[in-house]
Amino acid sequence: MSTGHGVVGGAGGGVPAGGDGAAETGARLLYEPVIEAAHATPHALAVDAPDGRLDYAGLDELAGRYAAALGALGVRPGDRVVLWAPKGLHVVALMQGCLRAGALYVPVSSTNPPSRLARIATACTAALVVTDKEGAENVAESGGQEPEVTTFERLLAAAEGRPVPAPVAGSPDAAAYILFTSGSTGEPKGVCLSHRNALSFVRWAVAELGLGPQDRLSNHAPFNFDLSVFDLYAAFLAGASVHLVPEQLAYAPPQLLRFISDHALTVWYSVPSALTLMATRGGLLERPAPPALRVCVFAGEPFPPAQVRQLRTAWPRVRLFNWYGPTETNVCTSYEVLDADLASGRALPIGTACSGDTLHFGDAEPGRRGRELLVSGPTVMLGYWGRPPQQGPYPTGDLVEPDARGRLEYVGRRDHMVKIRGNRVELGEIEAALGLHPKVREVAVLVDGTGLDARLHAVVVPEPHSEPDLLELKRWSSERLPSYMLVDAMSLVAELPRTDNGKTNRRLLAESVLSGGPQG
Repeated sequence: MSTGHGVVGGAGGGVPAGGDGAAETGARLLYEPVIEAAHATPHALAVDAPDGRLDYAGLDELAGRYAAALGALGVRPGDRVVLWAPKGLHVVALMQGCLRAGALYVPVSSTNPPSRLARIATACTAALVVTDKEGAENVAESGGQEPEVTTFERLLAAAEGRPVPAPVAGSPDAAAYILFTSGSTGEPKGVCLSHRNALSFVRWAVAELGLGPQDRLSNHAPFNFDLSVFDLYAAFLAGASVHLVPEQLAYAPPQLLRFISDHALTVWYSVPSALTLMATRGGLLERPAPPALRVCVFAGEPFPPAQVRQLRTAWPRVRLFNWYGPTETNVCTSYEVLDADLASGRALPIGTACSGDTLHFGDAEPGRRGRELLVSGPTVMLGYWGRPPQQGPYPTGDLVEPDARGRLEYVGRRDHMVKIRGNRVELGEIEAALGLHPKVREVAVLVDGTGLDARLHAVVVPEPHSEPDLLELKRWSSERLPSYMLVDAMSLVAELPRTDNGKTNRRLLAESVLSGGPQG
């Protein structure tokens, strides 16, 4: 794969967007913003969680106790500590404690079963697993013994009588945390990220959104999802507060809207599907915009233009941003939605380079639209845990192409390319075309069968009171796609199944819709 066929920088033509963190002043390590805020504004709210609230002085003190406790249990710089519990104050404070001790924290969603927890802990050779009482009981029932499992309560007890240690003065390029994603082989894959990786993005985001101490940020994503990096560390860097959405409310639309208003949130960040649910099942479109909300950011999957148009109509004074980037790079492109974009009917651009990153294009491939996006710069991961370090630009596997104004448009995934009757077909391109149909709210395209019997099957979530039929979708697509990319069959569903991170769960969708189970 060549990376010499096109380089896109930020403003200034070829110059990487933003700062890379090396010449920036202020925090160099991820634990420093909390310490600085505790000195500057000790009584300002830091974290509002299902299990309570902490100001910056309280968060600083609790993080210090956890750092002392980790030292008491023999955790040393470079060790890995797995955090397996619902989102809460103690998880956030222990993250900070790990950073101060020089250990890498590894968040694992509480929705993961003990078997997957064990696989992740083994994969990163964890020194310790920390969970709540319920989690410890579940591990015991499953027969898990390695590595050592303890609870937050027992961990804090280990700190009693011990002085709070000075934070480890590590390098910004040292590993700070590991986010495990699903690997193509079925085994979890650990994305290893440094202090600089996170802070380069967070500094840019704070400046881009104009965040300050008065802001109140949401945290909708689980901590093992990279969206949460912004929620936590942008709040801490700005001296603002972060408000953790309880996991049981993550996809409960009416409750989410109440959460935004009750907490007077000024910044919301989530996958588009959460906003779609609030619009279709929570009454977002029928009620006034939350008065305090000034910024709404979405990322993680394409957001159909018709739905963005509805959101803009409901929230006319809220700035809307479309952010893009895999876990391995965090956010590397950004686009602020303009009214002209919504009038065009085209898919939203993913924008231009940000966070100090530089974008490269792979080689064009015959018969395929777009070129693979590769990313270099300060937000690109150190590598996958247990594998060689990342070298050179990171290949995202996403296909993009610039529009007439140089803004990148997302075309689809390289690994969603299939062969249908001898033709190479990008499923993302079909989904993008169908997603523009006025009767289609969401869509996923699957392949049913193999070889000459392979057929394209569209699974459609229709707009309310407006269901498309197969013939309508074929006519619509024929104006936008070649004939071999027209769908052969269609199913209507109330909603698409989701992964824990809110993205479409294609495996479950195939199992439920296709008669022969997952195909292609």
